[in-house]
Amino acid sequence: MMLTGIGIIQGKMTTDQQTTEQLTPDMERTIFHVDMDAFYAAVEQRDCPEYRDRPVIVGADPQGGQGRGVVAACSYQARKFGIHSALPISRAFRLCPDGVYLRPDMKRYVGVSQRIREIFHTYTDVVEPLSIDEAFLDMSHAAHNTDMALEVARSLKATILKEQRLTASIGIAPNKFVAKIASDIEKPEGLVLVSLPEVQSFLDPLAISRLWGVGPKTESKLVKMGIKTILQLRHYDKEILIERFGRLGEHLRKLSNGIDQRALVVQREAKSMGHERTFAEDVGNIETLEKTLKLLCEKVSERLCARGLAGRTVALKLRYSDFKTITRQTTFPQPVESADHIYPAVHRLIRKFRDPKQRIRLVGVSVSSLETEADRGAQQMKLF
Repeated sequence: MMLTGIGIIQGKMTTDQQTTEQLTPDMERTIFHVDMDAFYAAVEQRDCPEYRDRPVIVGADPQGGQGRGVVAACSYQARKFGIHSALPISRAFRLCPDGVYLRPDMKRYVGVSQRIREIFHTYTDVVEPLSIDEAFLDMSHAAHNTDMALEVARSLKATILKEQRLTASIGIAPNKFVAKIASDIEKPEGLVLVSLPEVQSFLDPLAISRLWGVGPKTESKLVKMGIKTILQLRHYDKEILIERFGRLGEHLRKLSNGIDQRALVVQREAKSMGHERTFAEDVGNIETLEKTLKLLCEKVSERLCARGLAGRTVALKLRYSDFKTITRQTTFPQPVESADHIYPAVHRLIRKFRDPKQRIRLVGVSVSSLETEADRGAQQMKLF
């Protein structure tokens, strides 16, 4: 049965869908994958009414089609022009010169993301954030059947829309893998439920690129073997898959059978925070490099402070004109979060390790070995 904006897939498993692999571990689970629609661009359109219904592109400065960065996110109006995330910003400008081009405001996006996660926690304590704009929610306790699951999902979408004036797409399934695919099927504002008996019929027609672990290289190898769909991979000889792809072959075969027994990771801490800048023209002037690095350090500091984090390891990234990339780092005895501490460390690194004979295409700053304020307080208590 299909409803406007909602896809419901349910029914009985046919003999062809029965496999020797058992789906029993997923039987009692109801997993939501919530994915905000065009998040960065949607926040910009929400906060600036003049941007609504216009193609909004968030990313590097296009510089009249000469920019060298990429698109971070774009509105659905921009996608009609063929623009998508990771597209070179120069290409985006040629496709849509009249679009609204904006630099990312990460501090604002992080703040909105935190408020949305607070909404998630009013529905369940089991939340696994995947990124700033998506998360898995285990709703098994609140949704024992498809009707209840859809009712909860509609309520969650309505709450986000009311409190944040933003739309979300939700995929509902017995496991994380299928839920994530389901959330993407009817974007934007989608709601797709895949019940356990119809997991296989949902997956079978999809392209193998939908499987986690299938990148361009693996996809090319599979296509050469005559495998283009999940159904074809599912029926392929298991021993040959393992022989050619090793553990990845076994992993892909399980996913093709709808098997994903991973539990949600409730506390996933950021491993690092960083910012990068790609120059419009390769830079050899040390003063320009240092000025840029200072700005990057300030942005990293803002993000750390916004989340109550500090880190012990500061890293500098340099990419030369020939695309050779180096990373150098230094470690502090105590965690730092202020640009007043981060920049001097980065300044020493670039003075020591930069090759003055080469021009720089990209610079980046990151802070890792992160700790929360609670972590630092616990360490101080141990000292006493």
